[in-house]
Amino acid sequence: MTSDRFGNAFTETAPTDAAAIDDFVHGFLAYQPKAANILAAAENTPSSALINAYAGMLWMFLEAPVAPDKAAPYLARAQNAKLANPRERSTLKIAQTWASGNVPETMRLCETHAYEYPRDLVIIKLAQYLYFNAGDAPSMLRAGLKAIPAAQNEPFVHGMIAFGYEQCHQLEQAEASARLAIEIEPTDAWAHHAIAHVMLTQGRVIEGAAFMEEMAPRWEGLNSFMYSHNWWHLALFYISMGKHDEVRQAYDSHVWGLEKTFAQDQIGAASLLARMELAGIDVQDRWKDVADHIALRGADTTLPFLTMQYLYALGRSNDPMADTLISAIKQKASAPSFEQDVWRNVALPACEGLLAYTRGDFETTVRALGNALPRMAEIGGSHAQRDLFEQVHLDALMKTDRLAQAQQVLEMRRTFDPDGVPLNEMLAQVYEKTGLPDLADQARQRAPH
Repeated sequence: MTSDRFGNAFTETAPTDAAAIDDFVHGFLAYQPKAANILAAAENTPSSALINAYAGMLWMFLEAPVAPDKAAPYLARAQNAKLANPRERSTLKIAQTWASGNVPETMRLCETHAYEYPRDLVIIKLAQYLYFNAGDAPSMLRAGLKAIPAAQNEPFVHGMIAFGYEQCHQLEQAEASARLAIEIEPTDAWAHHAIAHVMLTQGRVIEGAAFMEEMAPRWEGLNSFMYSHNWWHLALFYISMGKHDEVRQAYDSHVWGLEKTFAQDQIGAASLLARMELAGIDVQDRWKDVADHIALRGADTTLPFLTMQYLYALGRSNDPMADTLISAIKQKASAPSFEQDVWRNVALPACEGLLAYTRGDFETTVRALGNALPRMAEIGGSHAQRDLFEQVHLDALMKTDRLAQAQQVLEMRRTFDPDGVPLNEMLAQVYEKTGLPDLADQARQRAPH
């Protein structure tokens, strides 16, 4: 019996087990590609319950309909392994339950496991991920805090806690936790990510861009999600600053093109393209490649937050798969499940509004997407990511001349993006059209771009 880098005991079945487990544990938490080495290790060591359970979990992070089938042979091997300690059996049970589709029970098992093994950061990270997808910010924070005080010297703990605090709108605590993580480990990209969230929310746009530019060299060698997602955050600062060339450069060189088949890379690209267009940036023919790759997913309704952005990209590109996907969404919304309410009353109307927007039906967008917005947190994703849907709705208000409503939304948005170039350009339009030229001039002065 030996232990991983956090002191969690595992059953050693081969001389290579320790290295394989360390590659996965550290790679998973640090967003490094070496986490995928667990797949080859599982093939070579079928007698290891933990290695095979980890391999099954890794496949589940594919976020695709095929993921449970990909995970199945690894989980079967883990089940047949003769030697496993209680923590390993608990890990396997969590992976099996997740693969079965019972997410609420998976969350419960993660909570119990974290209570028993508060230094098992893999399971705590999984719990936070599942709560994130459910839009449950308090539980995200609670999951991270379970590692305190047992693992308070580990940077990954404070990065997780920072993101939990940020999603709970506890911004000062979030930044403090993220900076503690960076003090312990300067390359902790998840902590960089948490600070980007804080600075975006607080309107510290210039500071946020400078911080992320300083951190960017430390993202080299990360997996495609963490690398592209942190650049995505930097691109949001560039959009606010009116730096069109820098946004396009970030998209072309850092956001799209690393792993074009991966869900998170696809929605990152689609989301950034949509925001670019809403800010008046010409994206030329960039939609086609993204939509072509998304279309290969077919009718993918694995997670509502992802599906909504797939649909937008398909609709924006006039891809016929958009009609197939909206039909699948309607079926998902009518099928009994633990998530039926979210699909039926949030994701479906939101998707109808988003698809209508891509087809120029802005009245439907105002109505359908507007009805879904108050509950949008329930689809998962972060505040910053879900803001895309607020922006689409706002643009539909503008396009349907609902200027009084648009003015209210814009001024509320100015509380967290006071000098944003696209925002103030829109405000100038609104005030000009509503007969308030002095306010229009003030808005223009804030957006000199």
